[in-house]
Amino acid sequence: MTFAMSGAAKKPLGPLAGLRVVDMTTSYAGPTASMYLADLGADVIKVEKPRAGDDARGWGPPFIDGESAWYASANRNKRSIALDLRAPEGLATLRSLVATADVFMQNLNPAKIERLGIHPEALRATNPRLIYCALSGFGLDGPAHAQPGYDLAAQARSGLMSVTGARGGSPQRVSTALSDIVTGMCAALAISAAVVRQRAGGEGDTIDVSLFDSDLALMAPRIASFLAGEPEPAPSGGTDSVLAVYQSFPTADRDIIVAIGNDGMWVRFAGALGLTELAADAQLRTNAGRREHRARIIDAVRNVLSTRTAEEWLRTLREANVPASIVQSLSEVVTDEQTIARGALLPVAGHDGLFTVHSPFRLASIGHARNEGVAALGQHTREILDEAGVEPSRIEKLLRDGVVVDAGLPVGEKAVAGA
Repeated sequence: MTFAMSGAAKKPLGPLAGLRVVDMTTSYAGPTASMYLADLGADVIKVEKPRAGDDARGWGPPFIDGESAWYASANRNKRSIALDLRAPEGLATLRSLVATADVFMQNLNPAKIERLGIHPEALRATNPRLIYCALSGFGLDGPAHAQPGYDLAAQARSGLMSVTGARGGSPQRVSTALSDIVTGMCAALAISAAVVRQRAGGEGDTIDVSLFDSDLALMAPRIASFLAGEPEPAPSGGTDSVLAVYQSFPTADRDIIVAIGNDGMWVRFAGALGLTELAADAQLRTNAGRREHRARIIDAVRNVLSTRTAEEWLRTLREANVPASIVQSLSEVVTDEQTIARGALLPVAGHDGLFTVHSPFRLASIGHARNEGVAALGQHTREILDEAGVEPSRIEKLLRDGVVVDAGLPVGEKAVAGA
């Protein structure tokens, strides 16, 4: 198994180069946030449990060479230290890492944070410039603050599931780690903003990001519409958006979507389908009118679109400058010419067949995406401790005692190696 050079050795480019992040988050939201920071040049030190590591290391199948595809998708460009926080020496080692860090990230439950003494006030008392980011299910306060947070729970409680699914059917979860990924993006945004002030004046901050709040943000237009008097929405197959027409339709061979964003676009769309009477209908000139007569429009559009293939309709709608697309399967997405042209799929070094997805931003100042692979559990333990100024003899003792693990080997095996 081979790995790319460490973050310290390569001196990555990017606006966050020189930023040191100590990240002890697990699962998906926190690791997504720290991966985006690493993509922007930060040196991310991933603190993991000995033996098992991040919970997501076990999420699978699929596994490639023992590496979880799910884990890899949120953990490129990081260095890993395996550290047992149950041992006093392990907790002391974490504190020493955080004392010289710019950012600390955690997603532990509040009781554990208090028990370990790594709450914001404690850590920022010794490192006032520290940016402390807490990721959770429901936030640091409120009656639900101590409840465990999962993507599914956040989608349910935020109302996101209540508007998702087939018309007349049961509420459905959006079938990806939506809450986690968006929360990771929000955390990365907030941390990056705090870094601006930190670099300007040395001030730290405490950042509170939750899955629930992120999903509420996703629901902002629906919540605003409901509070403004719109009827409470229910699952409807995506047909009850504020816009009409804005949904999928079957054609002669497969589904396409059509997104009508303004009145002129509606006229072009109806004309392209040969629905000249609808195009000229005064009742349908505005979106409000089209919503009122949605059922009549949808029936007419569906009947016409079913007469030709998706490719034929896409060609016609492109000529009419109407947004439309095939509803692609993942096998098509990964070979889509736009996916390829954007360099969206990043191969993981040393793991043939394992890929991650490029962060959803490109900076002109970063010529090529940072893609230094996925670290093995504890791969950089010695390196990180050495950089922190830990004496070599103490490093060896920590290894022998099983407080830290190096290169992903079981504690007992490493103890022999380090004796």
